[in-house]
Amino acid sequence: MSISASKNRFQKINLVTIVSLFVLILAGGVVRSTGSGMGCPDWPKCFGRYIPPTSSADLPKDYKQKYVDKRLAKNQRFAKTLDIFGYSDLAQRIRDDRSILVPEEFNASKTWTEYINRLVGALSGLFLLLSAIYAFSYWKSSKRIALLSVFNVVLVGFQAWLGSIVVSTNLLAWTVTVHMLVALAILAIVIYTYHRATVFGNNTLNTSWLIYVVTLIALLLSILQIAFGTEVREKIDAVATHFQGGYRNHWIVSAGDIFLHHRDMAILVLIVNVVLYVLLRRRFSRHSIQQQLMSFTFLMIMLQIVTGILLSYWALPPFAQATHIVLASLIFGAQFYLLLNLYRAVNVGGAGK
Repeated sequence: MSISASKNRFQKINLVTIVSLFVLILAGGVVRSTGSGMGCPDWPKCFGRYIPPTSSADLPKDYKQKYVDKRLAKNQRFAKTLDIFGYSDLAQRIRDDRSILVPEEFNASKTWTEYINRLVGALSGLFLLLSAIYAFSYWKSSKRIALLSVFNVVLVGFQAWLGSIVVSTNLLAWTVTVHMLVALAILAIVIYTYHRATVFGNNTLNTSWLIYVVTLIALLLSILQIAFGTEVREKIDAVATHFQGGYRNHWIVSAGDIFLHHRDMAILVLIVNVVLYVLLRRRFSRHSIQQQLMSFTFLMIMLQIVTGILLSYWALPPFAQATHIVLASLIFGAQFYLLLNLYRAVNVGGAGK
């Protein structure tokens, strides 16, 4: 295969990888909104099988105690790791958490929901691995593409390990937030390598610094908003547990200040993006990639606000929860790609290393 053919293959695989990551975020949102995170009590297998059971008759003998013991051992190892890094208080909280001693009841629909999520994750990992392999076709022109693609495979390995900790610790609050932020980092690297592979040359700013700074602020606000949203969900999980799954109409009210921060941040995100939209309309033509990306972002923000209203006033319907997180990731991806496209390529053929 020629070098040019390899580069073309990398670009195609990288594009497919980006799409697969958004599908993975959707699958994760469905798992989270339906409470299927513990549908498979072990990892990477599910009830000790590569293909999970469909009825309780197919479950392993004494599976409840078996997986409780395994999770307890894993949590003890994780707590020791936290001790080494100086997080002794958190480590002790994990050791004292008695909730992991309560076995999860088998639910076929939740089990298969989590299993499909894992399959999508495995497929995305395969695409990332192929991207890393074909990225070396750019070694002479841009080592950064190859190095970042390899680093992303390592990051995916860390993400998989973290996912096992999320399951083992019964969805420990902060691990869920970190898990989401790492997913955004993986997505950002894939978008960056795709952009760098398709736009050759040393990049120079193609607009005013004002537009660039406002775009960067909008992106950072989106990341912060996603983090707030994850924390809201963690708080609501605690409230739902307290109410034993009932009284859904009271969950939002009981979430406290973090929900108010998330709502107020949404207003700030909207204002900043309106300003950015106006600035881009003045600087770029309506057919430019910059304007198209901003229009797409603005549409996603409007839909995000609609799903947020549904979540607030319709007692957190699961479909709105999954849609909300996917829209947030699409906004992040579009804003990051817009940031990259505020540069133009010069000196074609002399891509920086």
